[in-house]
Amino acid sequence: MKSLVTGANGFVGSAVVRCLLTAGHEVRAFVRRGGDQRNLTKLPIETVEGDLRDITSIKRAVTGCNNLFHVAADYRLWVPNPAIMYDVNVNGTKALILAGAEVGINRMVYTSSVATLGLNSNSLPADEETPSSLATIAGHYKRSKFLAEQAVQALVREHQLPLVTVNPSTPIGPRDVKPTPTGRIVLDTLRGKMPAYVDTGLNVAHVDDIAYGHLLAYQHGKPGERYILGGDDMTLLQILQTIDDITGKPTKRRSIPVKLMLPIAHTMEIVARITKTEPRATVASIHMAKKKMFFTSAKAVRELGYQPRPAVEAIKDAIDWFRSANYC
Repeated sequence: MKSLVTGANGFVGSAVVRCLLTAGHEVRAFVRRGGDQRNLTKLPIETVEGDLRDITSIKRAVTGCNNLFHVAADYRLWVPNPAIMYDVNVNGTKALILAGAEVGINRMVYTSSVATLGLNSNSLPADEETPSSLATIAGHYKRSKFLAEQAVQALVREHQLPLVTVNPSTPIGPRDVKPTPTGRIVLDTLRGKMPAYVDTGLNVAHVDDIAYGHLLAYQHGKPGERYILGGDDMTLLQILQTIDDITGKPTKRRSIPVKLMLPIAHTMEIVARITKTEPRATVASIHMAKKKMFFTSAKAVRELGYQPRPAVEAIKDAIDWFRSANYC
């Protein structure tokens, strides 16, 4: 049984690869040309290079595979040319799903995001049915993922595809080589560069639990359904204090109102346009921080058997990995 994993060298993708190998799958890894492949070193897999904007490489990748795990996405909080992000996340996803259907792939798992879901104004955890719309979503990444999920669901209905959607929350853990925006929070805290915080919140899950959730969705998910793969709801302050507790380095921090962060984010974006480097904060990310991004995985627990470990273990594993990899 051969499973194609797109974005296999990424943070979540490489965890999915490892999970599938443990479960006995033969894995073909679809990676971007020139991408960092450190996460795949010494793994017994087949690697093919390509691009989600290149239909020839997509067709080559899906041919001969039984299953498809589409984890790849252009995940950046700021991009100088947003059209590329939409081309990859929306058009590339549609092309890949259709190519998989054309060659008769038996089972597909599409990695969406909790970014596509609505949020509750009272900070109660949102679920798969919490209303959302493009108009309420800030930032090109989240908007592109919303449009991609809408396109995928339309394809499932039109072609009766054997596809299950998963919506991971905020992954934390080992092998965050880039690192992700959340990984940068952990790393900056370890380096003593988080003296302040905004009053926001995230749902934190171990990256390996999210990966296992992909396998559970493949095994037990219902085509056309979507499942949140999350963990514990934590405020940003709780995350920072947990890191302090693990490292034994308590730090006094001050709270910064969101409205004071907006002009800082504006300035960072102006600098980013000049330097062509991703800013540490964006206007969209600050607007997102106005609400606590809390979610429940009850549906995945009930229907898939998903059982995430406590978030503190994810944070500890991330700290251990960053240290062992000499990031700090």
